[in-house]
Amino acid sequence: MSDTVHSSDTVHRYEVADSSVVYRGRVISLRRDMVRMPDGDTSQRDVVVHPGAVGVVALDEQERVVMVRQYRHPVGGPLWELPAGILDVPGEPASVAAARELAEEAGLRAGRLDLLIDVYASPGMTDEAFRVFLARDLTEIPAAERHVGVHEEAEMGITRVDLSAAVDQVMRGEITNGMAVMGLLATYRARVDGYRNLRPLDARWEARPAASG
Repeated sequence: MSDTVHSSDTVHRYEVADSSVVYRGRVISLRRDMVRMPDGDTSQRDVVVHPGAVGVVALDEQERVVMVRQYRHPVGGPLWELPAGILDVPGEPASVAAARELAEEAGLRAGRLDLLIDVYASPGMTDEAFRVFLARDLTEIPAAERHVGVHEEAEMGITRVDLSAAVDQVMRGEITNGMAVMGLLATYRARVDGYRNLRPLDARWEARPAASG
C-alpha cells in the first residue's frame, strides 16, 4: 500500500472518434463526444465546457475569513461563498484574476497571495476546474476606487468569520458552496504547519481548462 496516489499511464487511452458542439452559451457550451471504449465500442459523452474559475480565501490578521453571500439562480437562493470568478480573460494568470476578484467582490487588496488547491468541479460532466488562493496582509480599497457590482453582485452581502467557526459551519452543512468548502478546509489544514508548505503562485496547473487559455 502506498502513502500517496500517483498518476499512471497504464490506463486505456480513450480516443474521441467524433465531436461536435451542440450548444454555445455566454459562459458555457455543450460538447458531444463519441468516445472509443476499451472493447472497441463507442459511447456518447456530453461535456459542459467551462473556462474555469478562481477563488480566494482572504484571511485577516485575526484569522477571520472574508465571505460573500450571493444569489445563485440554479439552486434558487443565496449561498455563502469565497470571493471568486470565472477565467474570462484569455491567457491571464490565475493569480491576477484572483487578485481582481478579491478587489471587485470584497474591496480588498492582498499583500501576500499563496496557492492553496486545484480542483475539478464535477469531472463526470464538465471540464470546469478552479484554483483557490490564500490572501493575507489585507488592506481596504478606498470607497471611491471600488468596483460597483451589477445584477446579483449589486446586493452581495459580505462578512468576516473566524476560520475555525467557518469550518464548523461547513461540518454542520451551513456552508455548502463547493469552492468555499474546499478552500476553508484547505486553509484550516495549511494553518497546522504555519502555511509553510503551499505551492508557488506559478505552479503548473494541468487541470486548467483549455477554454480559459
